[in-house]
Formats: sequence, C-alpha cells, structure tokens
Amino acid sequence: MSVTRAAPLQSRFRAGSVAQPWANLSMSAEAARLRAKTWTCATVVVLSNVFGNFFLKRGMPADLPTPWAYIAALFQPSVALGVLLLVTWMLSRMALLSWADLSYVLPVTSVGYVLVALVGKLLLNEEISLKRWAGIVLIMGGVALVGGRSSVQTPLPAEGPAR
Repeated sequence: MSVTRAAPLQSRFRAGSVAQPWANLSMSAEAARLRAKTWTCATVVVLSNVFGNFFLKRGMPADLPTPWAYIAALFQPSVALGVLLLVTWMLSRMALLSWADLSYVLPVTSVGYVLVALVGKLLLNEEISLKRWAGIVLIMGGVALVGGRSSVQTPLPAEGPAR
C-alpha cells in the first residue's frame, strides 16, 4: 500500500478556477498593489534624479582646477544634497528594476528628461532650443505609448511539482 501526500491546498486549485472564485479578486488586488508600488517607486526614481541633478548643478563651482577641488565641492550644501538625492535615485531604481521589466522602467522613467529640461528652464534660466523642445515632445509621446502597459511583462517561473 503506497501512501501519497496531499498537495497543499493552494496548489490543488489554479487561480480563477470554479473551485476558487475569489482568486480573480485577490489577483486583481495584488495587481493593483503592484501597480501602485511601481508608480510610487517610479515617481521617486524620476524626482530624485531630476532634483539630484538640479542641486548638483546649482552647487557646483564654475572653476575646479584640481581633483581636490572636486572633493571639496562635495561638502557644499547643494552639492551634498544633490549627491544624496542621486544615491536615493540609484537605490530606488535598483528596487524598481528588481520587480519590473527593463523595457518598461527605462521608457517610463525617461519622463525625467522632460522634467530636467523644465527645471533647467524655470529654475536655472537655461536656454532651450526649438530642436530640444521637439525632442522633449517625442520623449513624452514615447512615455505615453509605454506607460499604459503593465509593469511586469515577463512571466514568473512556474512552481515545481508538489512533493
């Protein structure tokens, strides 16, 4: 007589089956949670990049004759804040890439290029040519095309057989 172990309850039923009607509800709640997490993290990625670069630019002296001058510049308050924001940018980008596809993350976070141009124009009084504005419009169009898709495109690996 052979004894077989019953598979755990979760693996007996597939999500969305008749035996588990609540699965679609929980999957959509999980998808909504992941979407909110992705957009929150993407927002942190974009804003920390934009303002990190802004503070870095604002605090950097015009003339840095030696490598030591670059190190000394790190202790300027605006530069230090810019560096801290850029470290935040890198860590949040790493987190975002840990669960969302690269082909989604890069286009969505490229909206930062648009914001950098606006911050440069409005806060740093930079001149932006018509050609650059045309490029910014193209970036915004690409973001609009990609942004409507789900953040996780690659299927997760299937679970192994129940033991």
